[in-house]
Amino acid sequence: MIAEQTLTEHYFRVRLHSEAICRGLETEDYVVQPVVDVSPPKWHLGHTTWFWETFVLVPNAPGYRIFHEDFSYVFNSYYETVGKRVLRTDRGNLSRPTVAGVYAYRAYVDEQMSRFLDTADLSPDLHALILLGLNHEQQHQELLITDIKYILGHNPLLPAIEMPFQEHQPQNDGSPVHIREGVYTVGFQSVNEKSDGAFYFDNEVGAHKVYLNDTTLAGQLVTNGEYRAFIEADGYRNFRYWLSDGWAWVNAHTIQAPLYWHQVDGAWWNYTFDGLKPIDPDAPVCHVSQYEADAYARWKGQRLPTEFEWEVAASIVDPALNWGARWEWTNSAYLPYPGFLTAEGAVGEYNGKFMSGQMVLRGASVATPDGHSRPTYRNFFQPDKRWQYTGIRLVTGA
Repeated sequence: MIAEQTLTEHYFRVRLHSEAICRGLETEDYVVQPVVDVSPPKWHLGHTTWFWETFVLVPNAPGYRIFHEDFSYVFNSYYETVGKRVLRTDRGNLSRPTVAGVYAYRAYVDEQMSRFLDTADLSPDLHALILLGLNHEQQHQELLITDIKYILGHNPLLPAIEMPFQEHQPQNDGSPVHIREGVYTVGFQSVNEKSDGAFYFDNEVGAHKVYLNDTTLAGQLVTNGEYRAFIEADGYRNFRYWLSDGWAWVNAHTIQAPLYWHQVDGAWWNYTFDGLKPIDPDAPVCHVSQYEADAYARWKGQRLPTEFEWEVAASIVDPALNWGARWEWTNSAYLPYPGFLTAEGAVGEYNGKFMSGQMVLRGASVATPDGHSRPTYRNFFQPDKRWQYTGIRLVTGA
């Protein structure tokens, strides 16, 4: 188990990174909410602070005084256990509290957390809750990045902003990974839990056996150049490649290319944090929905991997699956593992109640914080979502 001082350092490293992501924003950028899926950056900074106040300080720090009586209502996300909250659609209406007020809230809670972590005798359960809070904030850091990109990418000026990572670089060389027919164990396994500081979400546990056929996964993700060929082959206008829901989605929203792609004088450009740039044909395609990923695979006469094929391939040492640039869509529905149990209280609302109508993504992306990825990690979104750094890996055999 991580020593308390090390845990304190970990806490502040995570907290400071959230603020570093926002360093290039103007005050007006903090409040914008163009669509329901995108939360204003100010809200993310407040919500992640509310988590520490509500779940750690209030029940465990003697004499703790909340920063503001209205902030639980403002910054609660979806926790029914905790009480009423501002509707998600109304987060962009929150001109108050101000940006300065939210940063004051963060400073206050950070000071209280520092005192608490330096003096408290943490039980195993409380230690585990703090690790959950750190991973929760790291999840919001990736959401912060992608929400900021959506906000600026839908600003008519398409402004540039500095971010602490490189968005679109060519891939490293990767060889196809072959999985031999057989029975494999998937899920976070108990042998890993013995290591100090090991973390996993509840949707990863319940290691179990699965049978897989002979399968080969591509060693590289689909590139912009390869995906452009799908567009030029009228892939978005041929219903034969699309699932029924996907075809309805394409037509209802007049989808013609990945999110942030713009055709200018016959050439394809895409919005990046460096502004509008010509697409790099060698970079992995990004910001595609599961519908688009599936349609592209069908156009190629191939398919997407299951989440278990992906996990096993990522665990093969030689050759290792080349992953981490994009969250990779699978064709697996987000469902509980055998023996999944919902925890008591608000923590039980974290993952389990979303196990309907969503698809699993595996891996990580260029926007994923360091230390926040592992082969068993199960990300999940509805199949039409594409504002995350999502990409495509194909099954090339069997």
